[in-house]
Amino acid sequence: QQQLVESGGGLVQAGGSSRLSCAASGFFSSYTWGWFRQAPGRGREFVAAIDCSGGTTYSTDSVKARFRISRDEYKNTMRLQMDGLAPADKDVHYCAADALGSNHCDAALYDYWGQGTQGTVPL
Repeated sequence: QQQLVESGGGLVQAGGSSRLSCAASGFFSSYTWGWFRQAPGRGREFVAAIDCSGGTTYSTDSVKARFRISRDEYKNTMRLQMDGLAPADKDVHYCAADALGSNHCDAALYDYWGQGTQGTVPL
């Protein structure tokens, strides 16, 4: 069974750093992986994505200079290193996997989703 499980986040000093992780079970090595976040009452917003080889990454402008996405193919995990934490970073973050990788920004194209994890709350 293919499944994604997020972890990480918590309370951190404003401007500090944190890391979210996504652990995958099942076959995901050929998938594009992405992170999305969702504020209360709003749709899921693209944060960052990484292609199946791990060689190409994408991120939205608001996090481009602060976040770094990476994946470990052997451990079947993905991470989002978050630096310079801002208030929006506290939103629930979701890990997702897309088999085709045709448009990494479009949440509707992702095939699998984790349950979501609370982002990092800057104190």
